Amino acid sequence: MSQNNDKLLQIQKIAELKPKHFADLVRAAQLIYDPTAGLSGRHLKVDWQDFGVPMDVVDNLKSLGQQYQYASPHIPVEIVWSQLTPETRIWFMANKDRLWQFEEAFPALDED
Repeated sequence: MSQNNDKLLQIQKIAELKPKHFADLVRAAQLIYDPTAGLSGRHLKVDWQDFGVPMDVVDNLKSLGQQYQYASPHIPVEIVWSQLTPETRIWFMANKDRLWQFEEAFPALDED
């Protein structure tokens, strides 16, 4: 196992991060990038600071959301972690248990 993977496992253990937290983060990033979830004719302007997301974190998550816009949120944790800025990592660890609430405020990305 590489040193990066060892570090990630240590961080996951310390912060009690689970794969579901990373999936919630990816779903939140997808919503931050496109709060209309790709619905044509709808345009929403969201002040993410009202949701407790600082602007530097919004910028990082928009980039992540754009990259994985239509992907399954179950992306390997080491890939997601490597794309987070230090500010986003800190915010993520502090907010990991409330990320699912973002989906409640916006339309679902997929209706299977």
